[in-house]
Amino acid sequence: MDGTNAKRNLSISTKAGTGLVDGSGAMFDGIAGRYDRLNRVLSLGLDRTWRSAAVESLQLGPGYRVLDLATGTADLPLEMVRREPRLEVVGLDPSLGMLGVGERKIRRAEAHHQIRLVPGCAERLPFPDESFDGVSMAFGIRNVRDRTRALREIRRVVRPGGRVALLELNEPRGGLIALLARLHLRILVPAIGALLSSSAEYRYLRRSVEDFPRPERFAITMTEAGLRVAEPRSLGFGACSLFSAQKSEAAS
Repeated sequence: MDGTNAKRNLSISTKAGTGLVDGSGAMFDGIAGRYDRLNRVLSLGLDRTWRSAAVESLQLGPGYRVLDLATGTADLPLEMVRREPRLEVVGLDPSLGMLGVGERKIRRAEAHHQIRLVPGCAERLPFPDESFDGVSMAFGIRNVRDRTRALREIRRVVRPGGRVALLELNEPRGGLIALLARLHLRILVPAIGALLSSSAEYRYLRRSVEDFPRPERFAITMTEAGLRVAEPRSLGFGACSLFSAQKSEAAS
C-alpha cells in the first residue's frame, strides 16, 4: 500500500468505532505512542511470545489472505509477514492513533506491500463473505460490546476450514503463581500505567480483564457463533488464553 492509500485509509471516518465500551477507539488514541512500550512492561515481555503462539496456530501458507482485528500498532501482522512473507494481511482497528503508529512501523519494516490497515470495528466488517483464509485478534475481543455479533462476523468472512486465533487476557486462578499474577494485574498494572500514561486506561484494563468470561465459558460462546473451537490454551501462568478455532460448516 503506498503512502497516498495509507493516508486515504486512515482519514476514513471512525464513526463505526465510536459508541463502543470504554477501551475502544478514542481511549487508545491517547496512549497510542506509548502502547508498545507499555505492553512490554506490563506483560513482563510475554506478549511477544503470546502473539507468536497465535500466529503459529493460524498455520499460514503462501498466498494466504488474513484479517487481523483490533490490530492496534500492527504487531500481529508484522509477526505474520516475518514468518511468511508471501501473505496479504488486512489490519482493522477503531483507533486512528493506533493505526498511525502501525503505519510507521510497517514502513520501517518495508512491509507495506503485504499489510494494509483500515479503520473499523469487529461487529460490522466491511468485507465479503468467505474472503479470508484466517482471522486473528489479540487482546481486543473483551473491548467489543457485542461479542457474539463480532464472532459471527468473523465466521462470515473466513472461508470454510479457515482458522481463527483469538488471544485474550484473563485473571489467573489457583496456586501461588496465579495469586502473584492477580496482584500484578490488580495493583502493579494500574500503578505502572499511571506512571507511564494515564491511570484511567489501566484501571479500565484491570476491570475489563476481571469482567471477561472464564476461558471455558468464552469457548462456548465461540461455538454458539458457529466456530469449531479447540480447548483454550493457557499461556503466561494463566494470564492469557489462546482460542484456536475453525469455521463450522453450519452455524448454530
